Amino acid sequence: MARRLPPVILFAPWCAALVGAIAMAWWPPQSDAARKPVKVAGCAKDTDCKGARICVRTQCVDPPPGATVAAVAALATIRAAPRDGGTDAAPQQVVLPAIPLPGACPLYRVDRVHSGRSPYRVSSSAPKEIARVATSGVVFSSPAIADDGSAFFGSHDHSVRCAAPDGTVRWTRPTGDLVWSSPALGPGGALYIGSDDDKLHALDATTGAERWTFTAGPCRRATGVGPEAARCDVDGVTIGPDGTIYFAADGAYGLTPEGKLKFRFALRTHCAGAPAVAPDGTIYLGCQDGALYALGPDGAKRWEFRTGGDIDSSPAVGSDGTVYFGSDDDKLYAVTPGGALRWAVQTRGDVHSSPAIATDGTIYAGSFDGGLYAVRPDGTVAWTFRAADRILSSPTIDGAGLILIGSQDDRLYAVNPDGTLAWSVLLDGDVDGTPAIGPGGTIYVGADDKALHILR
Repeated sequence: MARRLPPVILFAPWCAALVGAIAMAWWPPQSDAARKPVKVAGCAKDTDCKGARICVRTQCVDPPPGATVAAVAALATIRAAPRDGGTDAAPQQVVLPAIPLPGACPLYRVDRVHSGRSPYRVSSSAPKEIARVATSGVVFSSPAIADDGSAFFGSHDHSVRCAAPDGTVRWTRPTGDLVWSSPALGPGGALYIGSDDDKLHALDATTGAERWTFTAGPCRRATGVGPEAARCDVDGVTIGPDGTIYFAADGAYGLTPEGKLKFRFALRTHCAGAPAVAPDGTIYLGCQDGALYALGPDGAKRWEFRTGGDIDSSPAVGSDGTVYFGSDDDKLYAVTPGGALRWAVQTRGDVHSSPAIATDGTIYAGSFDGGLYAVRPDGTVAWTFRAADRILSSPTIDGAGLILIGSQDDRLYAVNPDGTLAWSVLLDGDVDGTPAIGPGGTIYVGADDKALHILR
């Protein structure tokens, strides 16, 4: 039992000397080993961390490369975010210097927060197909676009391709199974893409040569169908501000650019969406156990938010830190940075569509009920645009606010910010792929007709 000091009248002038004498008698000097501080989890301030590491939301982390002293000092002022999801208050967000990524559309949903906003404007009238890149399988993968208009994408024919803007295939790289994943363009000419062979493939973007592979899992079966065979499929890839490669499979992984494991957040389910990375380094990931997970840069779980169905969409992070995502319980959710529900919009079908966030804060997402929903930041529905069949595709917003989205009625739609139809283009199969926009307003989108379509 811990010893206690006898009662002392602390207001007396002689109190300090008396307390000191009693303390020496009751607690004699300790050995050096006994004086060693007890290690506690997390941190409260920078001095709790070793060396140059700083305390951010109770985690000791390395300052990003190139961070200025002022930026590090600003980051250190962020207080720990609540872990119980008990507040609607958004933590202060500090954007630190980040490694720039190459290309007009280097990542799925354009950027690390998955805003879905492109700087390029597409035509206000229906575009024409200028090229079609044929494959031997469905093209669900949303392409990454280089600055010269080259498109990198995967196919269900177990391969990854690079196509020139005129549709000429520059190279093809086989994988061991279907490719649903959208690729990510990284520094140094790297291209990262996942496959159902349970591997993340790092390729040379110029030649398609394989630099390295990393295998998720282990799972008992690396290929095939069924929950166990699919659990370690590598789907979404995102590159963090410091160059860390994050991807989803049987949980979340963080790798160095050289393919070395930094962390693994393991689950007994599959996570299909690409992780989103907030400006403060928080990683958000939705999984097929019905949960949205918030992880620190080191992969430690901060909180989870449960829904009533699988989460197959990738989350998007708003400018105030709000996280938006869809679920198979037919709802589009908004959750605070602390993990509390802000609002949920009920649709009449699964929401596999990853939300896009307009500059005015409007959130767009599609539903299996065939609707494209426009939701204001307060959770009220501004309008709904109806396609003739289910929507699995995710919306992309062009530089003028036009919303592009595909549907299983074989059409690619362009919808004005007021919910009216701008134009639509009929393709030769379900348009489940998410459109990407390249230089000059060129549109790239995959479809179930086993092709990537290039329109302008």
